[in-house]
Amino acid sequence: MGVKLGVLALQGNVSEHIRAFERALSGRGTEGGTVVPVRRPEDLSGLSGLAIPGGESTTISRLIQKNGLYEPLVKFEGGIFATCAGMVLMATQVDDPRVKTLGLLDMTVLRNAFGRQKESFEAEIPIKGLDDPYHAYFIRAPVATETRNGVDVLARIDAGIVAVRQGNHMALSFHPELGNDLRIHRMFLKGLGKL
Repeated sequence: MGVKLGVLALQGNVSEHIRAFERALSGRGTEGGTVVPVRRPEDLSGLSGLAIPGGESTTISRLIQKNGLYEPLVKFEGGIFATCAGMVLMATQVDDPRVKTLGLLDMTVLRNAFGRQKESFEAEIPIKGLDDPYHAYFIRAPVATETRNGVDVLARIDAGIVAVRQGNHMALSFHPELGNDLRIHRMFLKGLGKL
């Protein structure tokens, strides 16, 4: 049986994440896999990994609670691939009390670290574990200002930490689902033992 991944489908770049992981899995040349939307606790059943997409972190936080997903996500045994707003939700501390974080990565995150939408930008950044720089899309992006207790920093820029990993969880302040470079998706899958 192939790998089964989920994408939290409450708000944000859901279809982009589904397509990116489908492409990353199709290149495996072995068992293949499926990527499904996750809206309810029962949708987590049988998943090896879950993407929490970018979007609006206060909205996603509220919808997680409304849909009864908070405890199931905290207890989820698979890996989590979190981008942008997802990075905010994975933190133990965030600069906005409206966001109820999952607390799965021991870090402090600053939401909208670069300002409004018009301050969005692209950059070539070195990432630990990749041979060549990665073209990253930052859209109203957060940064981690501090990591603790074994959270491994994979990338940083002048403004702060933009990629971290611990165990089978990965959090990025940028949007890898918007480009064609699947190296980070494959790094996540390899960490799950699925590539």
